[in-house]
Amino acid sequence: MPAEWEAHEATWISWPHNRRDWPGKFAPIPWVYGEIVRHIGPGERVRVLVNSAGQETRARRLLTQIDANLPNVEFFRIPTDRSWTRDFGPMFVRREGGGRPELAVVRFRFNGWAKYPNWRRDNRVAERVARRLGYRVFPARIGARDIVLEGGSIDVNGRGSLLTTEECLLDPEVQARNPGLGRADLETVFARYLGATNILWLGRGIAGDDTHGHVDDFCRFVAPRTVVLCREANSHDPNYRALEENRERLEGLRLEDGSKPEIVRLPMPSPLYLRGQRLPASYANFYFANAALLVPTFNDAHDRLALGTLAEIVRDRPVIGIHAVDLVWGLGTLHCLTQQQPKAETL
Repeated sequence: MPAEWEAHEATWISWPHNRRDWPGKFAPIPWVYGEIVRHIGPGERVRVLVNSAGQETRARRLLTQIDANLPNVEFFRIPTDRSWTRDFGPMFVRREGGGRPELAVVRFRFNGWAKYPNWRRDNRVAERVARRLGYRVFPARIGARDIVLEGGSIDVNGRGSLLTTEECLLDPEVQARNPGLGRADLETVFARYLGATNILWLGRGIAGDDTHGHVDDFCRFVAPRTVVLCREANSHDPNYRALEENRERLEGLRLEDGSKPEIVRLPMPSPLYLRGQRLPASYANFYFANAALLVPTFNDAHDRLALGTLAEIVRDRPVIGIHAVDLVWGLGTLHCLTQQQPKAETL
């Protein structure tokens, strides 16, 4: 599985339609999606999943109004239950040796984060996309058992190392994705299907995370040997201890070549609540597009520091903030709603 910063053929998103994901705040959400498409489109194709012709028409109208690059936008009428493409969309892998470079899709099972009942359409998306593209599909299995995995629960450096959390993948009781399977089983799956042979296990995720520990809300690769890790300055905040424990773990871990990862600390925004619910606001939920690094912002005093920190590390594309206060009411932001399709050829 290539790293996210490697060259893309396209970015996949699912146009928002499920109003229950943003109860009482759905109206601005399509406009936020439009801004995302507008910033991705100059550098790659944007492939948009829609449920109907009417939804496609509304999306086209909005994108025209904001002067998005419509010639670079393709619509696919593949129905979804929700819009969090990172977690149910196709995971692309690349074969580089032994002839012509080739892309394929690894199909992991999706079951609504082992929590929600509406997931059956989402579970079919990866295979339907692969068929439309003419790509081979590799169902991720141990024996005859399909493996459940969401894209937001992992992050890779494209060299063989993979970040994930014990909270999400190994908890035997809360939102258990693969009951009965342990660390060694999952490491076998990562090696066999994603080419990741060096697994960096972290502990717990952040407060407000509805997925129970997705790593893309607090720790991400930004280069083959560099990770950003969120830091909570307030020792009384629920995130403080979990993030410090993850720092201690990372300091003791090694990359695939035996070297220590370089750790860059990324601030956390001030706690964000709506109707009494803590939201998983985090600058780590950024997305590498060809034309920019898109970073969620929250009308927060830490926005500028987060953007500046990332701009010092990521120097091959502009770092652009996307207002995500409305978006995070759906319990996810930019990385959660995107999925990259890498180019077959390495550059």
